[in-house]
Amino acid sequence: MHFKLPVFLLLTVAVMSATRAEDAPELHNDPHRNEMGFFDMHLCNWPDRQHFFKILFSTEKFDDVVSMQILTPEGETLAELNKSKFMRLKRKNKPEKRVYMLDIDVPDSATTGWYRISVKDTRGHEYQASDYMIMSRLERATGMSPSEDSGPATLPVTLKWDPVPGANWYKVYVRDVWDDKLVFRSKLIHEPVVEIPQGKLEAGGDYYWTIHSRDTNEHILLGDFQMGSMSEKVFFSIAE
Repeated sequence: MHFKLPVFLLLTVAVMSATRAEDAPELHNDPHRNEMGFFDMHLCNWPDRQHFFKILFSTEKFDDVVSMQILTPEGETLAELNKSKFMRLKRKNKPEKRVYMLDIDVPDSATTGWYRISVKDTRGHEYQASDYMIMSRLERATGMSPSEDSGPATLPVTLKWDPVPGANWYKVYVRDVWDDKLVFRSKLIHEPVVEIPQGKLEAGGDYYWTIHSRDTNEHILLGDFQMGSMSEKVFFSIAE
């Protein structure tokens, strides 16, 4: 069931149900957005667990939300978001926003197509938004250096890894081994290399790092991204 398509083919696969290009529908608006907020789904490949859907809906109108139901391309219920479980986003000079998230294992019956959210409000109105999902998975990053196998690193540290096929963006996380504190988080980057700024790591310190790879960024059809993967934890130390 799982196959891979080049990113440049995704729009064609999703939008063109007609035999002629001129008959294909046009996207005049972002299908992920409705009057209540923003809907997005990701197909994730994480270590030590079955591949899963990460589902989210963000809204400033959280007081008006009654229910959030996720529907498959066939119109069947996939999941419901729990209004009591959310992440609060407080933004300077902007209204508070809440993000409702859910991770669920991808069912064996999952198909490629438009997945939808149906949001019902306190007035009885229903709002829908859509995200196109392709049943494929992004490989996890490998070839990560430095690592325990390469011996203690010296400052400054440059992190490198093998390019992930199909990945156009990466984000790197570095944590202290002893207290699990996040000491460095990169911006979204294109190339499989990043230098850790001075002052983030200490001589004699022990750390581990992970890489989140993703295929796209803020794609009008696929949302923030379609496929994502998280690498295994790789440990390294800094020489005294």
